[in-house]
Amino acid sequence: MPEAEDLEPEVIHHDEHLLIIHKPPGLPTTAPTRTEPCLANWVRERFPGLRAHATSRLDSQVSGLVTFALSGDANRNLLDARRAGTYDRVYMGITIREVSQDQGTWAWPISIDPQNPKRRMAGPGRGEREAVTRYEVAARTAAATLLRLWPQTGRTHQLRVHAAKAGVPLFGDPLYHGERRKVLPQGSVVTARRVMLHCARVSFPSPSPSPSPSRSPGSAPAQRMRLEAPARPDMIRVWQALGGELSDLQP
Repeated sequence: MPEAEDLEPEVIHHDEHLLIIHKPPGLPTTAPTRTEPCLANWVRERFPGLRAHATSRLDSQVSGLVTFALSGDANRNLLDARRAGTYDRVYMGITIREVSQDQGTWAWPISIDPQNPKRRMAGPGRGEREAVTRYEVAARTAAATLLRLWPQTGRTHQLRVHAAKAGVPLFGDPLYHGERRKVLPQGSVVTARRVMLHCARVSFPSPSPSPSPSRSPGSAPAQRMRLEAPARPDMIRVWQALGGELSDLQP
């Protein structure tokens, strides 16, 4: 499990339209009841009376930015941005496998694993949906590769499934064939206690665009919001133990 220093949510942005939280690993985004620990319940306790709808969901083990819409208009704005392809997310992921190409696109459809309904698989099957991920190598060491990942769609476990199908499962992800331990040549052991995946940046049109003096209010382009969250301490320690630099983890 992540250490205590990694487990506290952090408010990154809060205005009348949006609340954006840096979710720690080990905390689900949502839960079936209001009594179970999850980020949505943390928001309810932290901001009594605030009507906050999670417009994105990170797996429990994944850290990074989660966006809550605070109004119907803000929620529609984000939905429209997703449909238009103007909602951008950048993830950082670690694999201890060799990545042959420096960049590319994974476009396998994702379906429900018939052996485990909580697991997904790349390829045709029940609940099959189109899924597209762009990737590039952000840094390499002798022991691992750091990937920069852009999901073009938002399917359950998409990045984890695509990485596994590509033969480069994420470090700390045994559900999708990723190793938890790496023995280095000098004999030291690096252990990943959770999936080494982090949502480091989100960018989308602002829910409250500023009109341009040269345009009518109805035609003014929306300004973009861009928010970033640094990798959690546990992921930093793992990457540095694998020979990487802190600066590599910048999105």
